[in-house]
Amino acid sequence: MTVEPVESLVRVTHDRAVTILTLDSPANRNALSAALVGELADGLTRCGKDRDVRAVVLAHTGNTFCAGADLRDPPHPEALVALLRQIVELHKPVVARVTGHVRAGGLGLLGACDLAIASKEATFAFTEVRIGVAPAVISLPLLPRTDPRALARYYLTGERFDASEAVRTGLLTATGDDVDVTLEPVLDGLRRASPQGLAETKRLLTARVLEAFDRDADTLTALSAELFSSAQAREGMTAFLERRDPAWVV
Repeated sequence: MTVEPVESLVRVTHDRAVTILTLDSPANRNALSAALVGELADGLTRCGKDRDVRAVVLAHTGNTFCAGADLRDPPHPEALVALLRQIVELHKPVVARVTGHVRAGGLGLLGACDLAIASKEATFAFTEVRIGVAPAVISLPLLPRTDPRALARYYLTGERFDASEAVRTGLLTATGDDVDVTLEPVLDGLRRASPQGLAETKRLLTARVLEAFDRDADTLTALSAELFSSAQAREGMTAFLERRDPAWVV
């Protein structure tokens, strides 16, 4: 395995035709800052152009895959939509490797990936309602791929759920005690597949997801921007940063 020596919020490694893009911003639990979103988009662009890359693994450092939007330096909703669409449209499979917590916008990354493998220690929660917003933009890849009754519960309550439940709902592909043991046959299968076969098969699998982007992206982007600028969102985000309950908690 070779490692690129460039310091970055997204660390890049290569292993037998698979490129691993590792979210490496532990100071903010790999939250989606404007900088992180930009670097991840650049990494995906390079993978798309590199003929030696058969598949991409999206991994993380620390105990959190992604904590959602960085409330101190959030990406513009349009940039997040573009990143999610880029993952879906990339003509190479993108596989999430998760060994920690995933919250809010981080679940959008999982939904955009073609496959998602997690260890049993991973936990998940759609926390948007608890800070006064909604999982708007991330619904673009999630609604076509995930059980609607499960999404209704976890979207509306913000409850935490485990990896087994995430598999049942369709958010994850598989879970296991050792994520790399569970991931190994998946990567072996991708390495044995032809680039053309992978690209055209992915095109079949993502058609409905891209229909959702074409139909709803503008509306949900506007909704996200509106909600994040609202008084309730300001109270929710302030309460989160101050580690207290927001005013509406009863």
